Amino acid sequence: MSNHQYAADNPSFKKRNYKPFIIIVTIVINGLVVLLSGMPGYENFNAFDVKVLPLMNAIFNSFTFLFLLAALIAILKKNVVVHRRFIYAAFITTTLFLVTYVAHHFLSASTPYGGSGIMAGIYYFILITHIVLAAIIVPLALTSVARAWNMENERHRKIARWTMPIWLYVSLTGVLVYVMISPYY
Repeated sequence: MSNHQYAADNPSFKKRNYKPFIIIVTIVINGLVVLLSGMPGYENFNAFDVKVLPLMNAIFNSFTFLFLLAALIAILKKNVVVHRRFIYAAFITTTLFLVTYVAHHFLSASTPYGGSGIMAGIYYFILITHIVLAAIIVPLALTSVARAWNMENERHRKIARWTMPIWLYVSLTGVLVYVMISPYY
C-alpha cells in the first residue's frame, strides 16, 4: 500500500503543519552559528581539551555523508524503509555535529586559516560555499522530512532533489574544511 493510499484509506491520518517548527529551528540554529562566530570564546575552560571538538565535527560530518549516500542508494533501489532509516541516522549525526560545533565555538575562539596562495583561495571558496549552503540546508532538510511525514510524496521528491545534493556537499565540505584547517589548531 502506498503512502498516499494509506492516507486516503485512513480517516485518522492528519497532515501536520511543520512550517512554524521549521522556521523556528532554522532561525535558532542559524542565529546561534552567527552569534557564536563573533564571540571570542570562553576563557579558562579546562574540563577537557576543546581541540577534540573539531575532530568530532569532522567525524559526525563523515558519518552524515555516508548515511546520506546510503539513503540515496536505498531510494534509487526503491527501498523506502532503508532510505528512511539512513535519513534519520543522518539527522542524528547532523544534530551531534551541531552540538559539538556550537560547543567548540562557544568554548574557543575561531582558528584562522594559516595557508596562503592557491590553497588559501581553495580553502576560502570551500568554506564560504559550505557556510552559505549549510544555512540553506537547515530548512530544506526539515521541509523534506516534514513532507515525507505528511505523505506528500511528490512534493517530498521535488524538494529532496535539491536537498540531497546540497546536504551531501555540506557534509563533505565540512570534512574538507577540517582537514585543511586542522594543522592550525
